[in-house]
Amino acid sequence: MKYLTYSINDEMFLGVLIKNEIINLNKFSKGKIPNCMNLFLNDFENNHLWVNNNIDKMSYKGIKLNDVIVCAPIPKPNSLRDAYAFREHVVAGRKSRGLEMIPEYDLFPVFYYSNHNAISGPGEIFIEKDQAVKLDYELEIAAVIGKKGKNISVDEADDYIVGYTIMNDLSARALQKEEMKLSLGPAKGKDFLTTIGPFFVTKDDLSKYCIKSEKGNRYDLCMKAYLNEELLSEDNFKNITWTFAEIISRISNGTYIYPGDVIGSGTCSTGCLLELNQTNNTNIWLKDGDLIRLEIEGMDSLTNLVRVI
Repeated sequence: MKYLTYSINDEMFLGVLIKNEIINLNKFSKGKIPNCMNLFLNDFENNHLWVNNNIDKMSYKGIKLNDVIVCAPIPKPNSLRDAYAFREHVVAGRKSRGLEMIPEYDLFPVFYYSNHNAISGPGEIFIEKDQAVKLDYELEIAAVIGKKGKNISVDEADDYIVGYTIMNDLSARALQKEEMKLSLGPAKGKDFLTTIGPFFVTKDDLSKYCIKSEKGNRYDLCMKAYLNEELLSEDNFKNITWTFAEIISRISNGTYIYPGDVIGSGTCSTGCLLELNQTNNTNIWLKDGDLIRLEIEGMDSLTNLVRVI
């Protein structure tokens, strides 16, 4: 299933996308399904089962995508964490700061907290001038959590993921370069905006791409980024170094994860301008009027138009 949040006349609704039309789940279920993604995720197993059991009764005469504003599928995640799970990107990032690859990377997956109050979906994004200096995209996939848990083992962690969405971790590289010298991780370079969407896709819809292992599931999904329709980035989700199962196990060590948490993978190889500029000896950054489109196989695409204000 492809679950989404959409807006009509500034009012938000929860929907499921079927044959390119949106079914309003709260209306169709006569109130059995909540009209809020966070509440839907709080009882995901039962809500998803109800949708599956009633899908054949839906008329498919829903709302056209073009007739609504598609929002971030989880407009305000319970929390937003971002990992550092693709080794090749980490190597490139350290090289850009004049650093060798750190051997501790192979000991455990790392992550940082980003700003769950600065989430947006497809469409126009408005960036203030300070953040727009060396503005970058980051091509990522994010896991959506649908179950509360703590001290979760790697072999159980995939059960806490209900689906995946495309994530663009927008980055102000000029700010980030200075603050990273203090060895505390990214802050102002990251906390102004992250986009996700256009929906989250449940794991059952992606099962044919799944590659199972004792370290958790990977998925054979091609990941691409286009700037003004020019292909710049390309990798595959299966190339992730630390699986989401390993990341979740690490995150939940001594603390709870909750339904509605969103966890980013970190940038894939070639998945940002910082890395591409370093490789190609260029100096290209996002600017006002640029169209950035992130595409992941089986998950459609997340498109944003940059507006600098």
